[in-house]
Amino acid sequence: MTALPLIQAAPAQYRRRSALPPRHLADLDLAGRRAAVAALGEQPYRAGQLSTHYFDRLVRDPAAMTDIPATLWRLHDGALVESVLMGYPDRVTVCVSSQAGCGMACPFCATGQAGLTRNLSTAEIIDQVVWFAGAAARDELPGCPPRLSRVVFMGMGEPLANYARVIEAVRRLTDPAPEGLGLSQRHITVSTVGLLPAMRRLTEERLSVTLAL
Repeated sequence: MTALPLIQAAPAQYRRRSALPPRHLADLDLAGRRAAVAALGEQPYRAGQLSTHYFDRLVRDPAAMTDIPATLWRLHDGALVESVLMGYPDRVTVCVSSQAGCGMACPFCATGQAGLTRNLSTAEIIDQVVWFAGAAARDELPGCPPRLSRVVFMGMGEPLANYARVIEAVRRLTDPAPEGLGLSQRHITVSTVGLLPAMRRLTEERLSVTLAL
């Protein structure tokens, strides 16, 4: 979603003569907000989203108004990967990356078009999850429970192309604490574009994870 301005500047010819500030989100009732976002080419329901973030969550910066915050990680060699939080009232799901870039070159995916930089290590995968798990435990995720619920390998990269490290990460995430995070295997989803040899290999691992195509 393109960030919508909370303040609409007055036309240039009126700026010097007007003592009033530019129109703000808080100047408008709900109907006025709907009309304003429609004039910007957005769907009217965006007005409700703006209201929720501004009045309920007290977020003033439109760029920060999101329910799916993403975190960009800079690795030791300068490679960049992204993970995304999907928070709900009853669960917290983290979408993690398994590679920096991707070598699958899927035409619909910007990451794939950029090419593969390298595989992530087991620790680099797990650390994405631990960071969000810690944020949840510290009650830093408003409206979400304090414990991580699910992990989905649907971020940057093809998980089954980094097979050994992804499987090792899954085992570490599901090992009982304090040897691991103690997540349920059934709450782990591994996605793939369809690497058949690796898919067959995964079926032999005796893991109860979900495979998503």
